[in-house]
Amino acid sequence: MSTTQAPETPRSLTAASVDRAMGRRLWTDRWFKHFMTAGGLGVIIAISAIFFYLASVVIPLFLPPSVDRATQFAVPGSAGQPAVALQADERLEELVRVQADGTVVYADFFSGAVHATRRLELPPGVAVTSHALADRASRTVALGLADGRAVVAKIGFKTSFDAQARRVIEPEIEYPAGQAPITVDPQGRALVRLAVQSGSDGTTLAAVTEDGRLVLMGITVERNPITGAETVDARSAEVQPAPSDIRMLLVEFKQRELFALAGARELWRYDIGNKAAPQLLEKVTLTSSDQRVTALTLLSGGYSLIVGTDKGQLAQWFPVREEGTRFKLTHIRDFAPMPGAITVLEPEYNRKGFMAGDDKGNLGSYFATSKRLLFQRQLSTQPIVRLGYPPRGNAYLAEDAAGRLHVAHVENDYPEVSFYSTWQKVWYESYEEPAYVWQSSAANADFEPKFSLAPLTFGTLKAAFYAMIVAVPLALLGAIYTAYFMSPKVRGLVKPTIEVMEALPTVILGFLAGLWLAPFVENNLAGVLLAIFTFPLTFFVAAWLFYLLPERIRLLVPPGWEAGMLIPVLMVQIWLCLAVGHPIEAAFFGGDMPNWLSNVAGIKFEQRNSLVVGIAMGFAVTPTIFSIAEDAVFSVPKHLTTGSLALGATPWQTLTRVVLLTASPGIFSAIMIGLGRAVGETMIVLMATGNTAVMDFSIFTGFRTLSANIGVEMPEAGVGETHYRLLFLSALVLFAFTFVVNTIAELVRQRLRQRYQTI
Repeated sequence: MSTTQAPETPRSLTAASVDRAMGRRLWTDRWFKHFMTAGGLGVIIAISAIFFYLASVVIPLFLPPSVDRATQFAVPGSAGQPAVALQADERLEELVRVQADGTVVYADFFSGAVHATRRLELPPGVAVTSHALADRASRTVALGLADGRAVVAKIGFKTSFDAQARRVIEPEIEYPAGQAPITVDPQGRALVRLAVQSGSDGTTLAAVTEDGRLVLMGITVERNPITGAETVDARSAEVQPAPSDIRMLLVEFKQRELFALAGARELWRYDIGNKAAPQLLEKVTLTSSDQRVTALTLLSGGYSLIVGTDKGQLAQWFPVREEGTRFKLTHIRDFAPMPGAITVLEPEYNRKGFMAGDDKGNLGSYFATSKRLLFQRQLSTQPIVRLGYPPRGNAYLAEDAAGRLHVAHVENDYPEVSFYSTWQKVWYESYEEPAYVWQSSAANADFEPKFSLAPLTFGTLKAAFYAMIVAVPLALLGAIYTAYFMSPKVRGLVKPTIEVMEALPTVILGFLAGLWLAPFVENNLAGVLLAIFTFPLTFFVAAWLFYLLPERIRLLVPPGWEAGMLIPVLMVQIWLCLAVGHPIEAAFFGGDMPNWLSNVAGIKFEQRNSLVVGIAMGFAVTPTIFSIAEDAVFSVPKHLTTGSLALGATPWQTLTRVVLLTASPGIFSAIMIGLGRAVGETMIVLMATGNTAVMDFSIFTGFRTLSANIGVEMPEAGVGETHYRLLFLSALVLFAFTFVVNTIAELVRQRLRQRYQTI
């Protein structure tokens, strides 16, 4: 017997539909929860990836140099002859050892196998009594002879290619002052101390004779390009006064100054610009009385002296301008000491680095500007007697007193970077005092890059400060009035208008600020400053006058429309300030306030300055802060405000004691987001400031920010170079600053939310 299923009742159909709907909703909620979780994790992963990528580019800056392929072998050539110089080619294939007897030995860099031997053109039967090295990049050596003459030679390599296109390195010896020995002492006495410098302008020799006289010789050689004939112009003089116990001599790179170390620690500095009439400039004591100077050298460029003592101390000195054209040799900085007495110093070819060897067989590598000890190694138990660099500074050569030569390859790409050089004041060569300087490039090769991030960070904070000074009062007060006092109709017009301003490209704002606002402010400086300072006063005066009007007149203005009456008032206020600005300048500032500030008050004025940037960036940041703060104030539950008003509180009391406290987390977030927007701004500060990296908080000077610096210099930075990585460090500093500020802001916001959520 068949049965027929009874049709479902409407009640059962409704229950099934509800169950299906609830199931779909639960399924949707579950998947949406997973989707949001995945999105949040994706954001965290993306931000972390950015951080680790920036860090991966920056970290190599602060890693110590790597030393590999270290080896040692017996010195090529005669171990009994002391080395005058140690050199190497750029590819570390060939080394050169110049001996005191004039023999030049070419050998394999890592094995010491001799490839070739040459001998300098020395007069027969005359002993070599002294030797000297010029600036290392010139590859010039000089040998002083027992008859008062000297031989100057430029020793290097000549690269060619054989029939199989293989690279061939051949010895090359030139004589920049001519092959014939140069008569340094006309009296023919032996030269027991010697200094040399040679360049395109000629050759300078200074020597101490065996009878204690200090003599100077300047030589210029002109070669006829057609006949090859040489014309020698020589000028000589005996330097007076001179110390009697000279131990070391150095000639400055440009051949304009002579340094003579006398006794244990006294340095005599001479002006030898006129070789025929040298003049004593000053005497300087280099160390304390308990130390003795044991080594002395000039850094690349010939401006700085590195001084080593018998206590292992190392110091840098260079001339500093005192007044007018007078310079005084000044102690600049000290370096980490060596374990033993300094026996030899060796500067790099092109950078401000140097090596030091001591009497305990230790080798230390330093960089002067960053005050950085790069590495220190004990190579031998015997004193180090000679050091050498290849042209790229990517290796070391060290000869000890036992006749062993120590060589190694060194990866040393970023010696100029340290915490000291990037964040502290650095005393650079030719500067009158320590300073924060960012100057990454120049027009000539003599320039030393200066990589201080302090002025860029200062400029970033300065830009944010002036922008927030303008934006925060306008945005917050405008947001409070719009959300709490303004009528809904006017609010519906004002709020979208201000939010649309946020979409205005900052490059347009920067363009207008740089090409219109900056000249306008300069031409109307007194009026602009007067307008800014009277702006708040105008609000209060206008409100007070409105309050004094009869009630029947005040009631003609619909509630929430009062702000509209301020627009013509502010326009009149600005016009009046600009109108009286020029008479004020004429009466008190000689008709030109910017010129008066610069030349009378001593306050530097730049057309594109912080005032212009503050106005432009304040205009850019205001919509962001306004929108978020207005939403926070408007979102305060209505039952809180109505309840407060019902209990007898005035609208102002309700605003200050209920609305603002409840909205404080959102208002604080608005300010922090605006600050982040100001810190990261690029185009406005790039176009509206002088873009100079200076540490000056004045409202009338410009600055350079981290973000603008990255935008300007990243296209010209070589990938992987120090400049390139420091720009990434700038980005990492911005990233870290934003992260810290946002983290603190979130903690404060949560604290405010917990505190006032029970209101």
